[in-house]
Amino acid sequence: MTDAFKKLLNAAENVLITTHKSPDGDAIGSAVGCARFLIAYGKKATVLLPDPPAPNLMPFLEGVSYAFFTDFDSPIDHFDLMFCLDYNHAYRVGESMESLVLEMKGSKIMIDHHPHPTEFCDLTISRPEVCSTAQLFYEVLEECDLTSYLTKEASEALYLGIMTDTGSFRFPSVTSKTHDVLQKLLLNGVKAFEIHEKVFDQNTKERVLLRAYAISNKFQQIEGTPIAYMSLSQEELTRFSFQKGDTEGLVNVPLSISGISISVFMVENEEGKVKMSFRSKGTYFVNEFAQEYFNGGGHKYAAGGFSHDSLQKTMDKLISLSSKLL
Repeated sequence: MTDAFKKLLNAAENVLITTHKSPDGDAIGSAVGCARFLIAYGKKATVLLPDPPAPNLMPFLEGVSYAFFTDFDSPIDHFDLMFCLDYNHAYRVGESMESLVLEMKGSKIMIDHHPHPTEFCDLTISRPEVCSTAQLFYEVLEECDLTSYLTKEASEALYLGIMTDTGSFRFPSVTSKTHDVLQKLLLNGVKAFEIHEKVFDQNTKERVLLRAYAISNKFQQIEGTPIAYMSLSQEELTRFSFQKGDTEGLVNVPLSISGISISVFMVENEEGKVKMSFRSKGTYFVNEFAQEYFNGGGHKYAAGGFSHDSLQKTMDKLISLSSKLL
């Protein structure tokens, strides 16, 4: 892997960094960390996002060249290398951007921690056992003896990715290696409390009220099971002036309740379809269920899904299939 990575890297001059649609903290963290590494290494780097992230993640893009796909006007043949970070299927960048990823003639490197990657890159570095793509990116640089090019700003971005994808380091995917990487990032000048404040202490009144409403009014437990779910309709989102990121982490709240081991969070989109998030703990896994019944997939304890049915029909389907989760 190391020789192939260095060969592709050294042969490139102008690098395009891509990540998945609705980019989360790990997507932004690994992409920005990669961009800042490349700049320090003497390359040109541009981050291309399918759509904007949540407002609390936007500040991390400052200082790097980035664009959203709808505004992207650079000829794709200007780039001789593409990084595909935090996604393992080209369709995860969204339908409109997928053709760009597949048709680019330059080399491609995938670095990702989701299971079952497809082979559309020249070099695929896939390690589902690693907690985050940000940590995996650090591991790749470490194995290639390139971590000396990680600036403080690059380290802050990677810390962001690890922190957000591990639920602030509390998920089962966290290992001693994770803490080893975190220590090295801190030694690069990262102030952990500043990253936490930027991500978690940027609430609006509407965001707090929406979350309080969801917990107090929409929490449901499927009778006789350790499964809980919450749902929000478009009307409810509009009522609380919803912004992207306002519901981030809500799916984890039911897991803090004694007796709840599986949590499902459902949000109706503007087309009346339903985006789903699955979380679990202990001996319960959600990725195969999400893949088989709700057009999704992911990690054992954290997965996503999508339903083309209405919100009510999706909830009814979840309840009818709940025994499959057990």
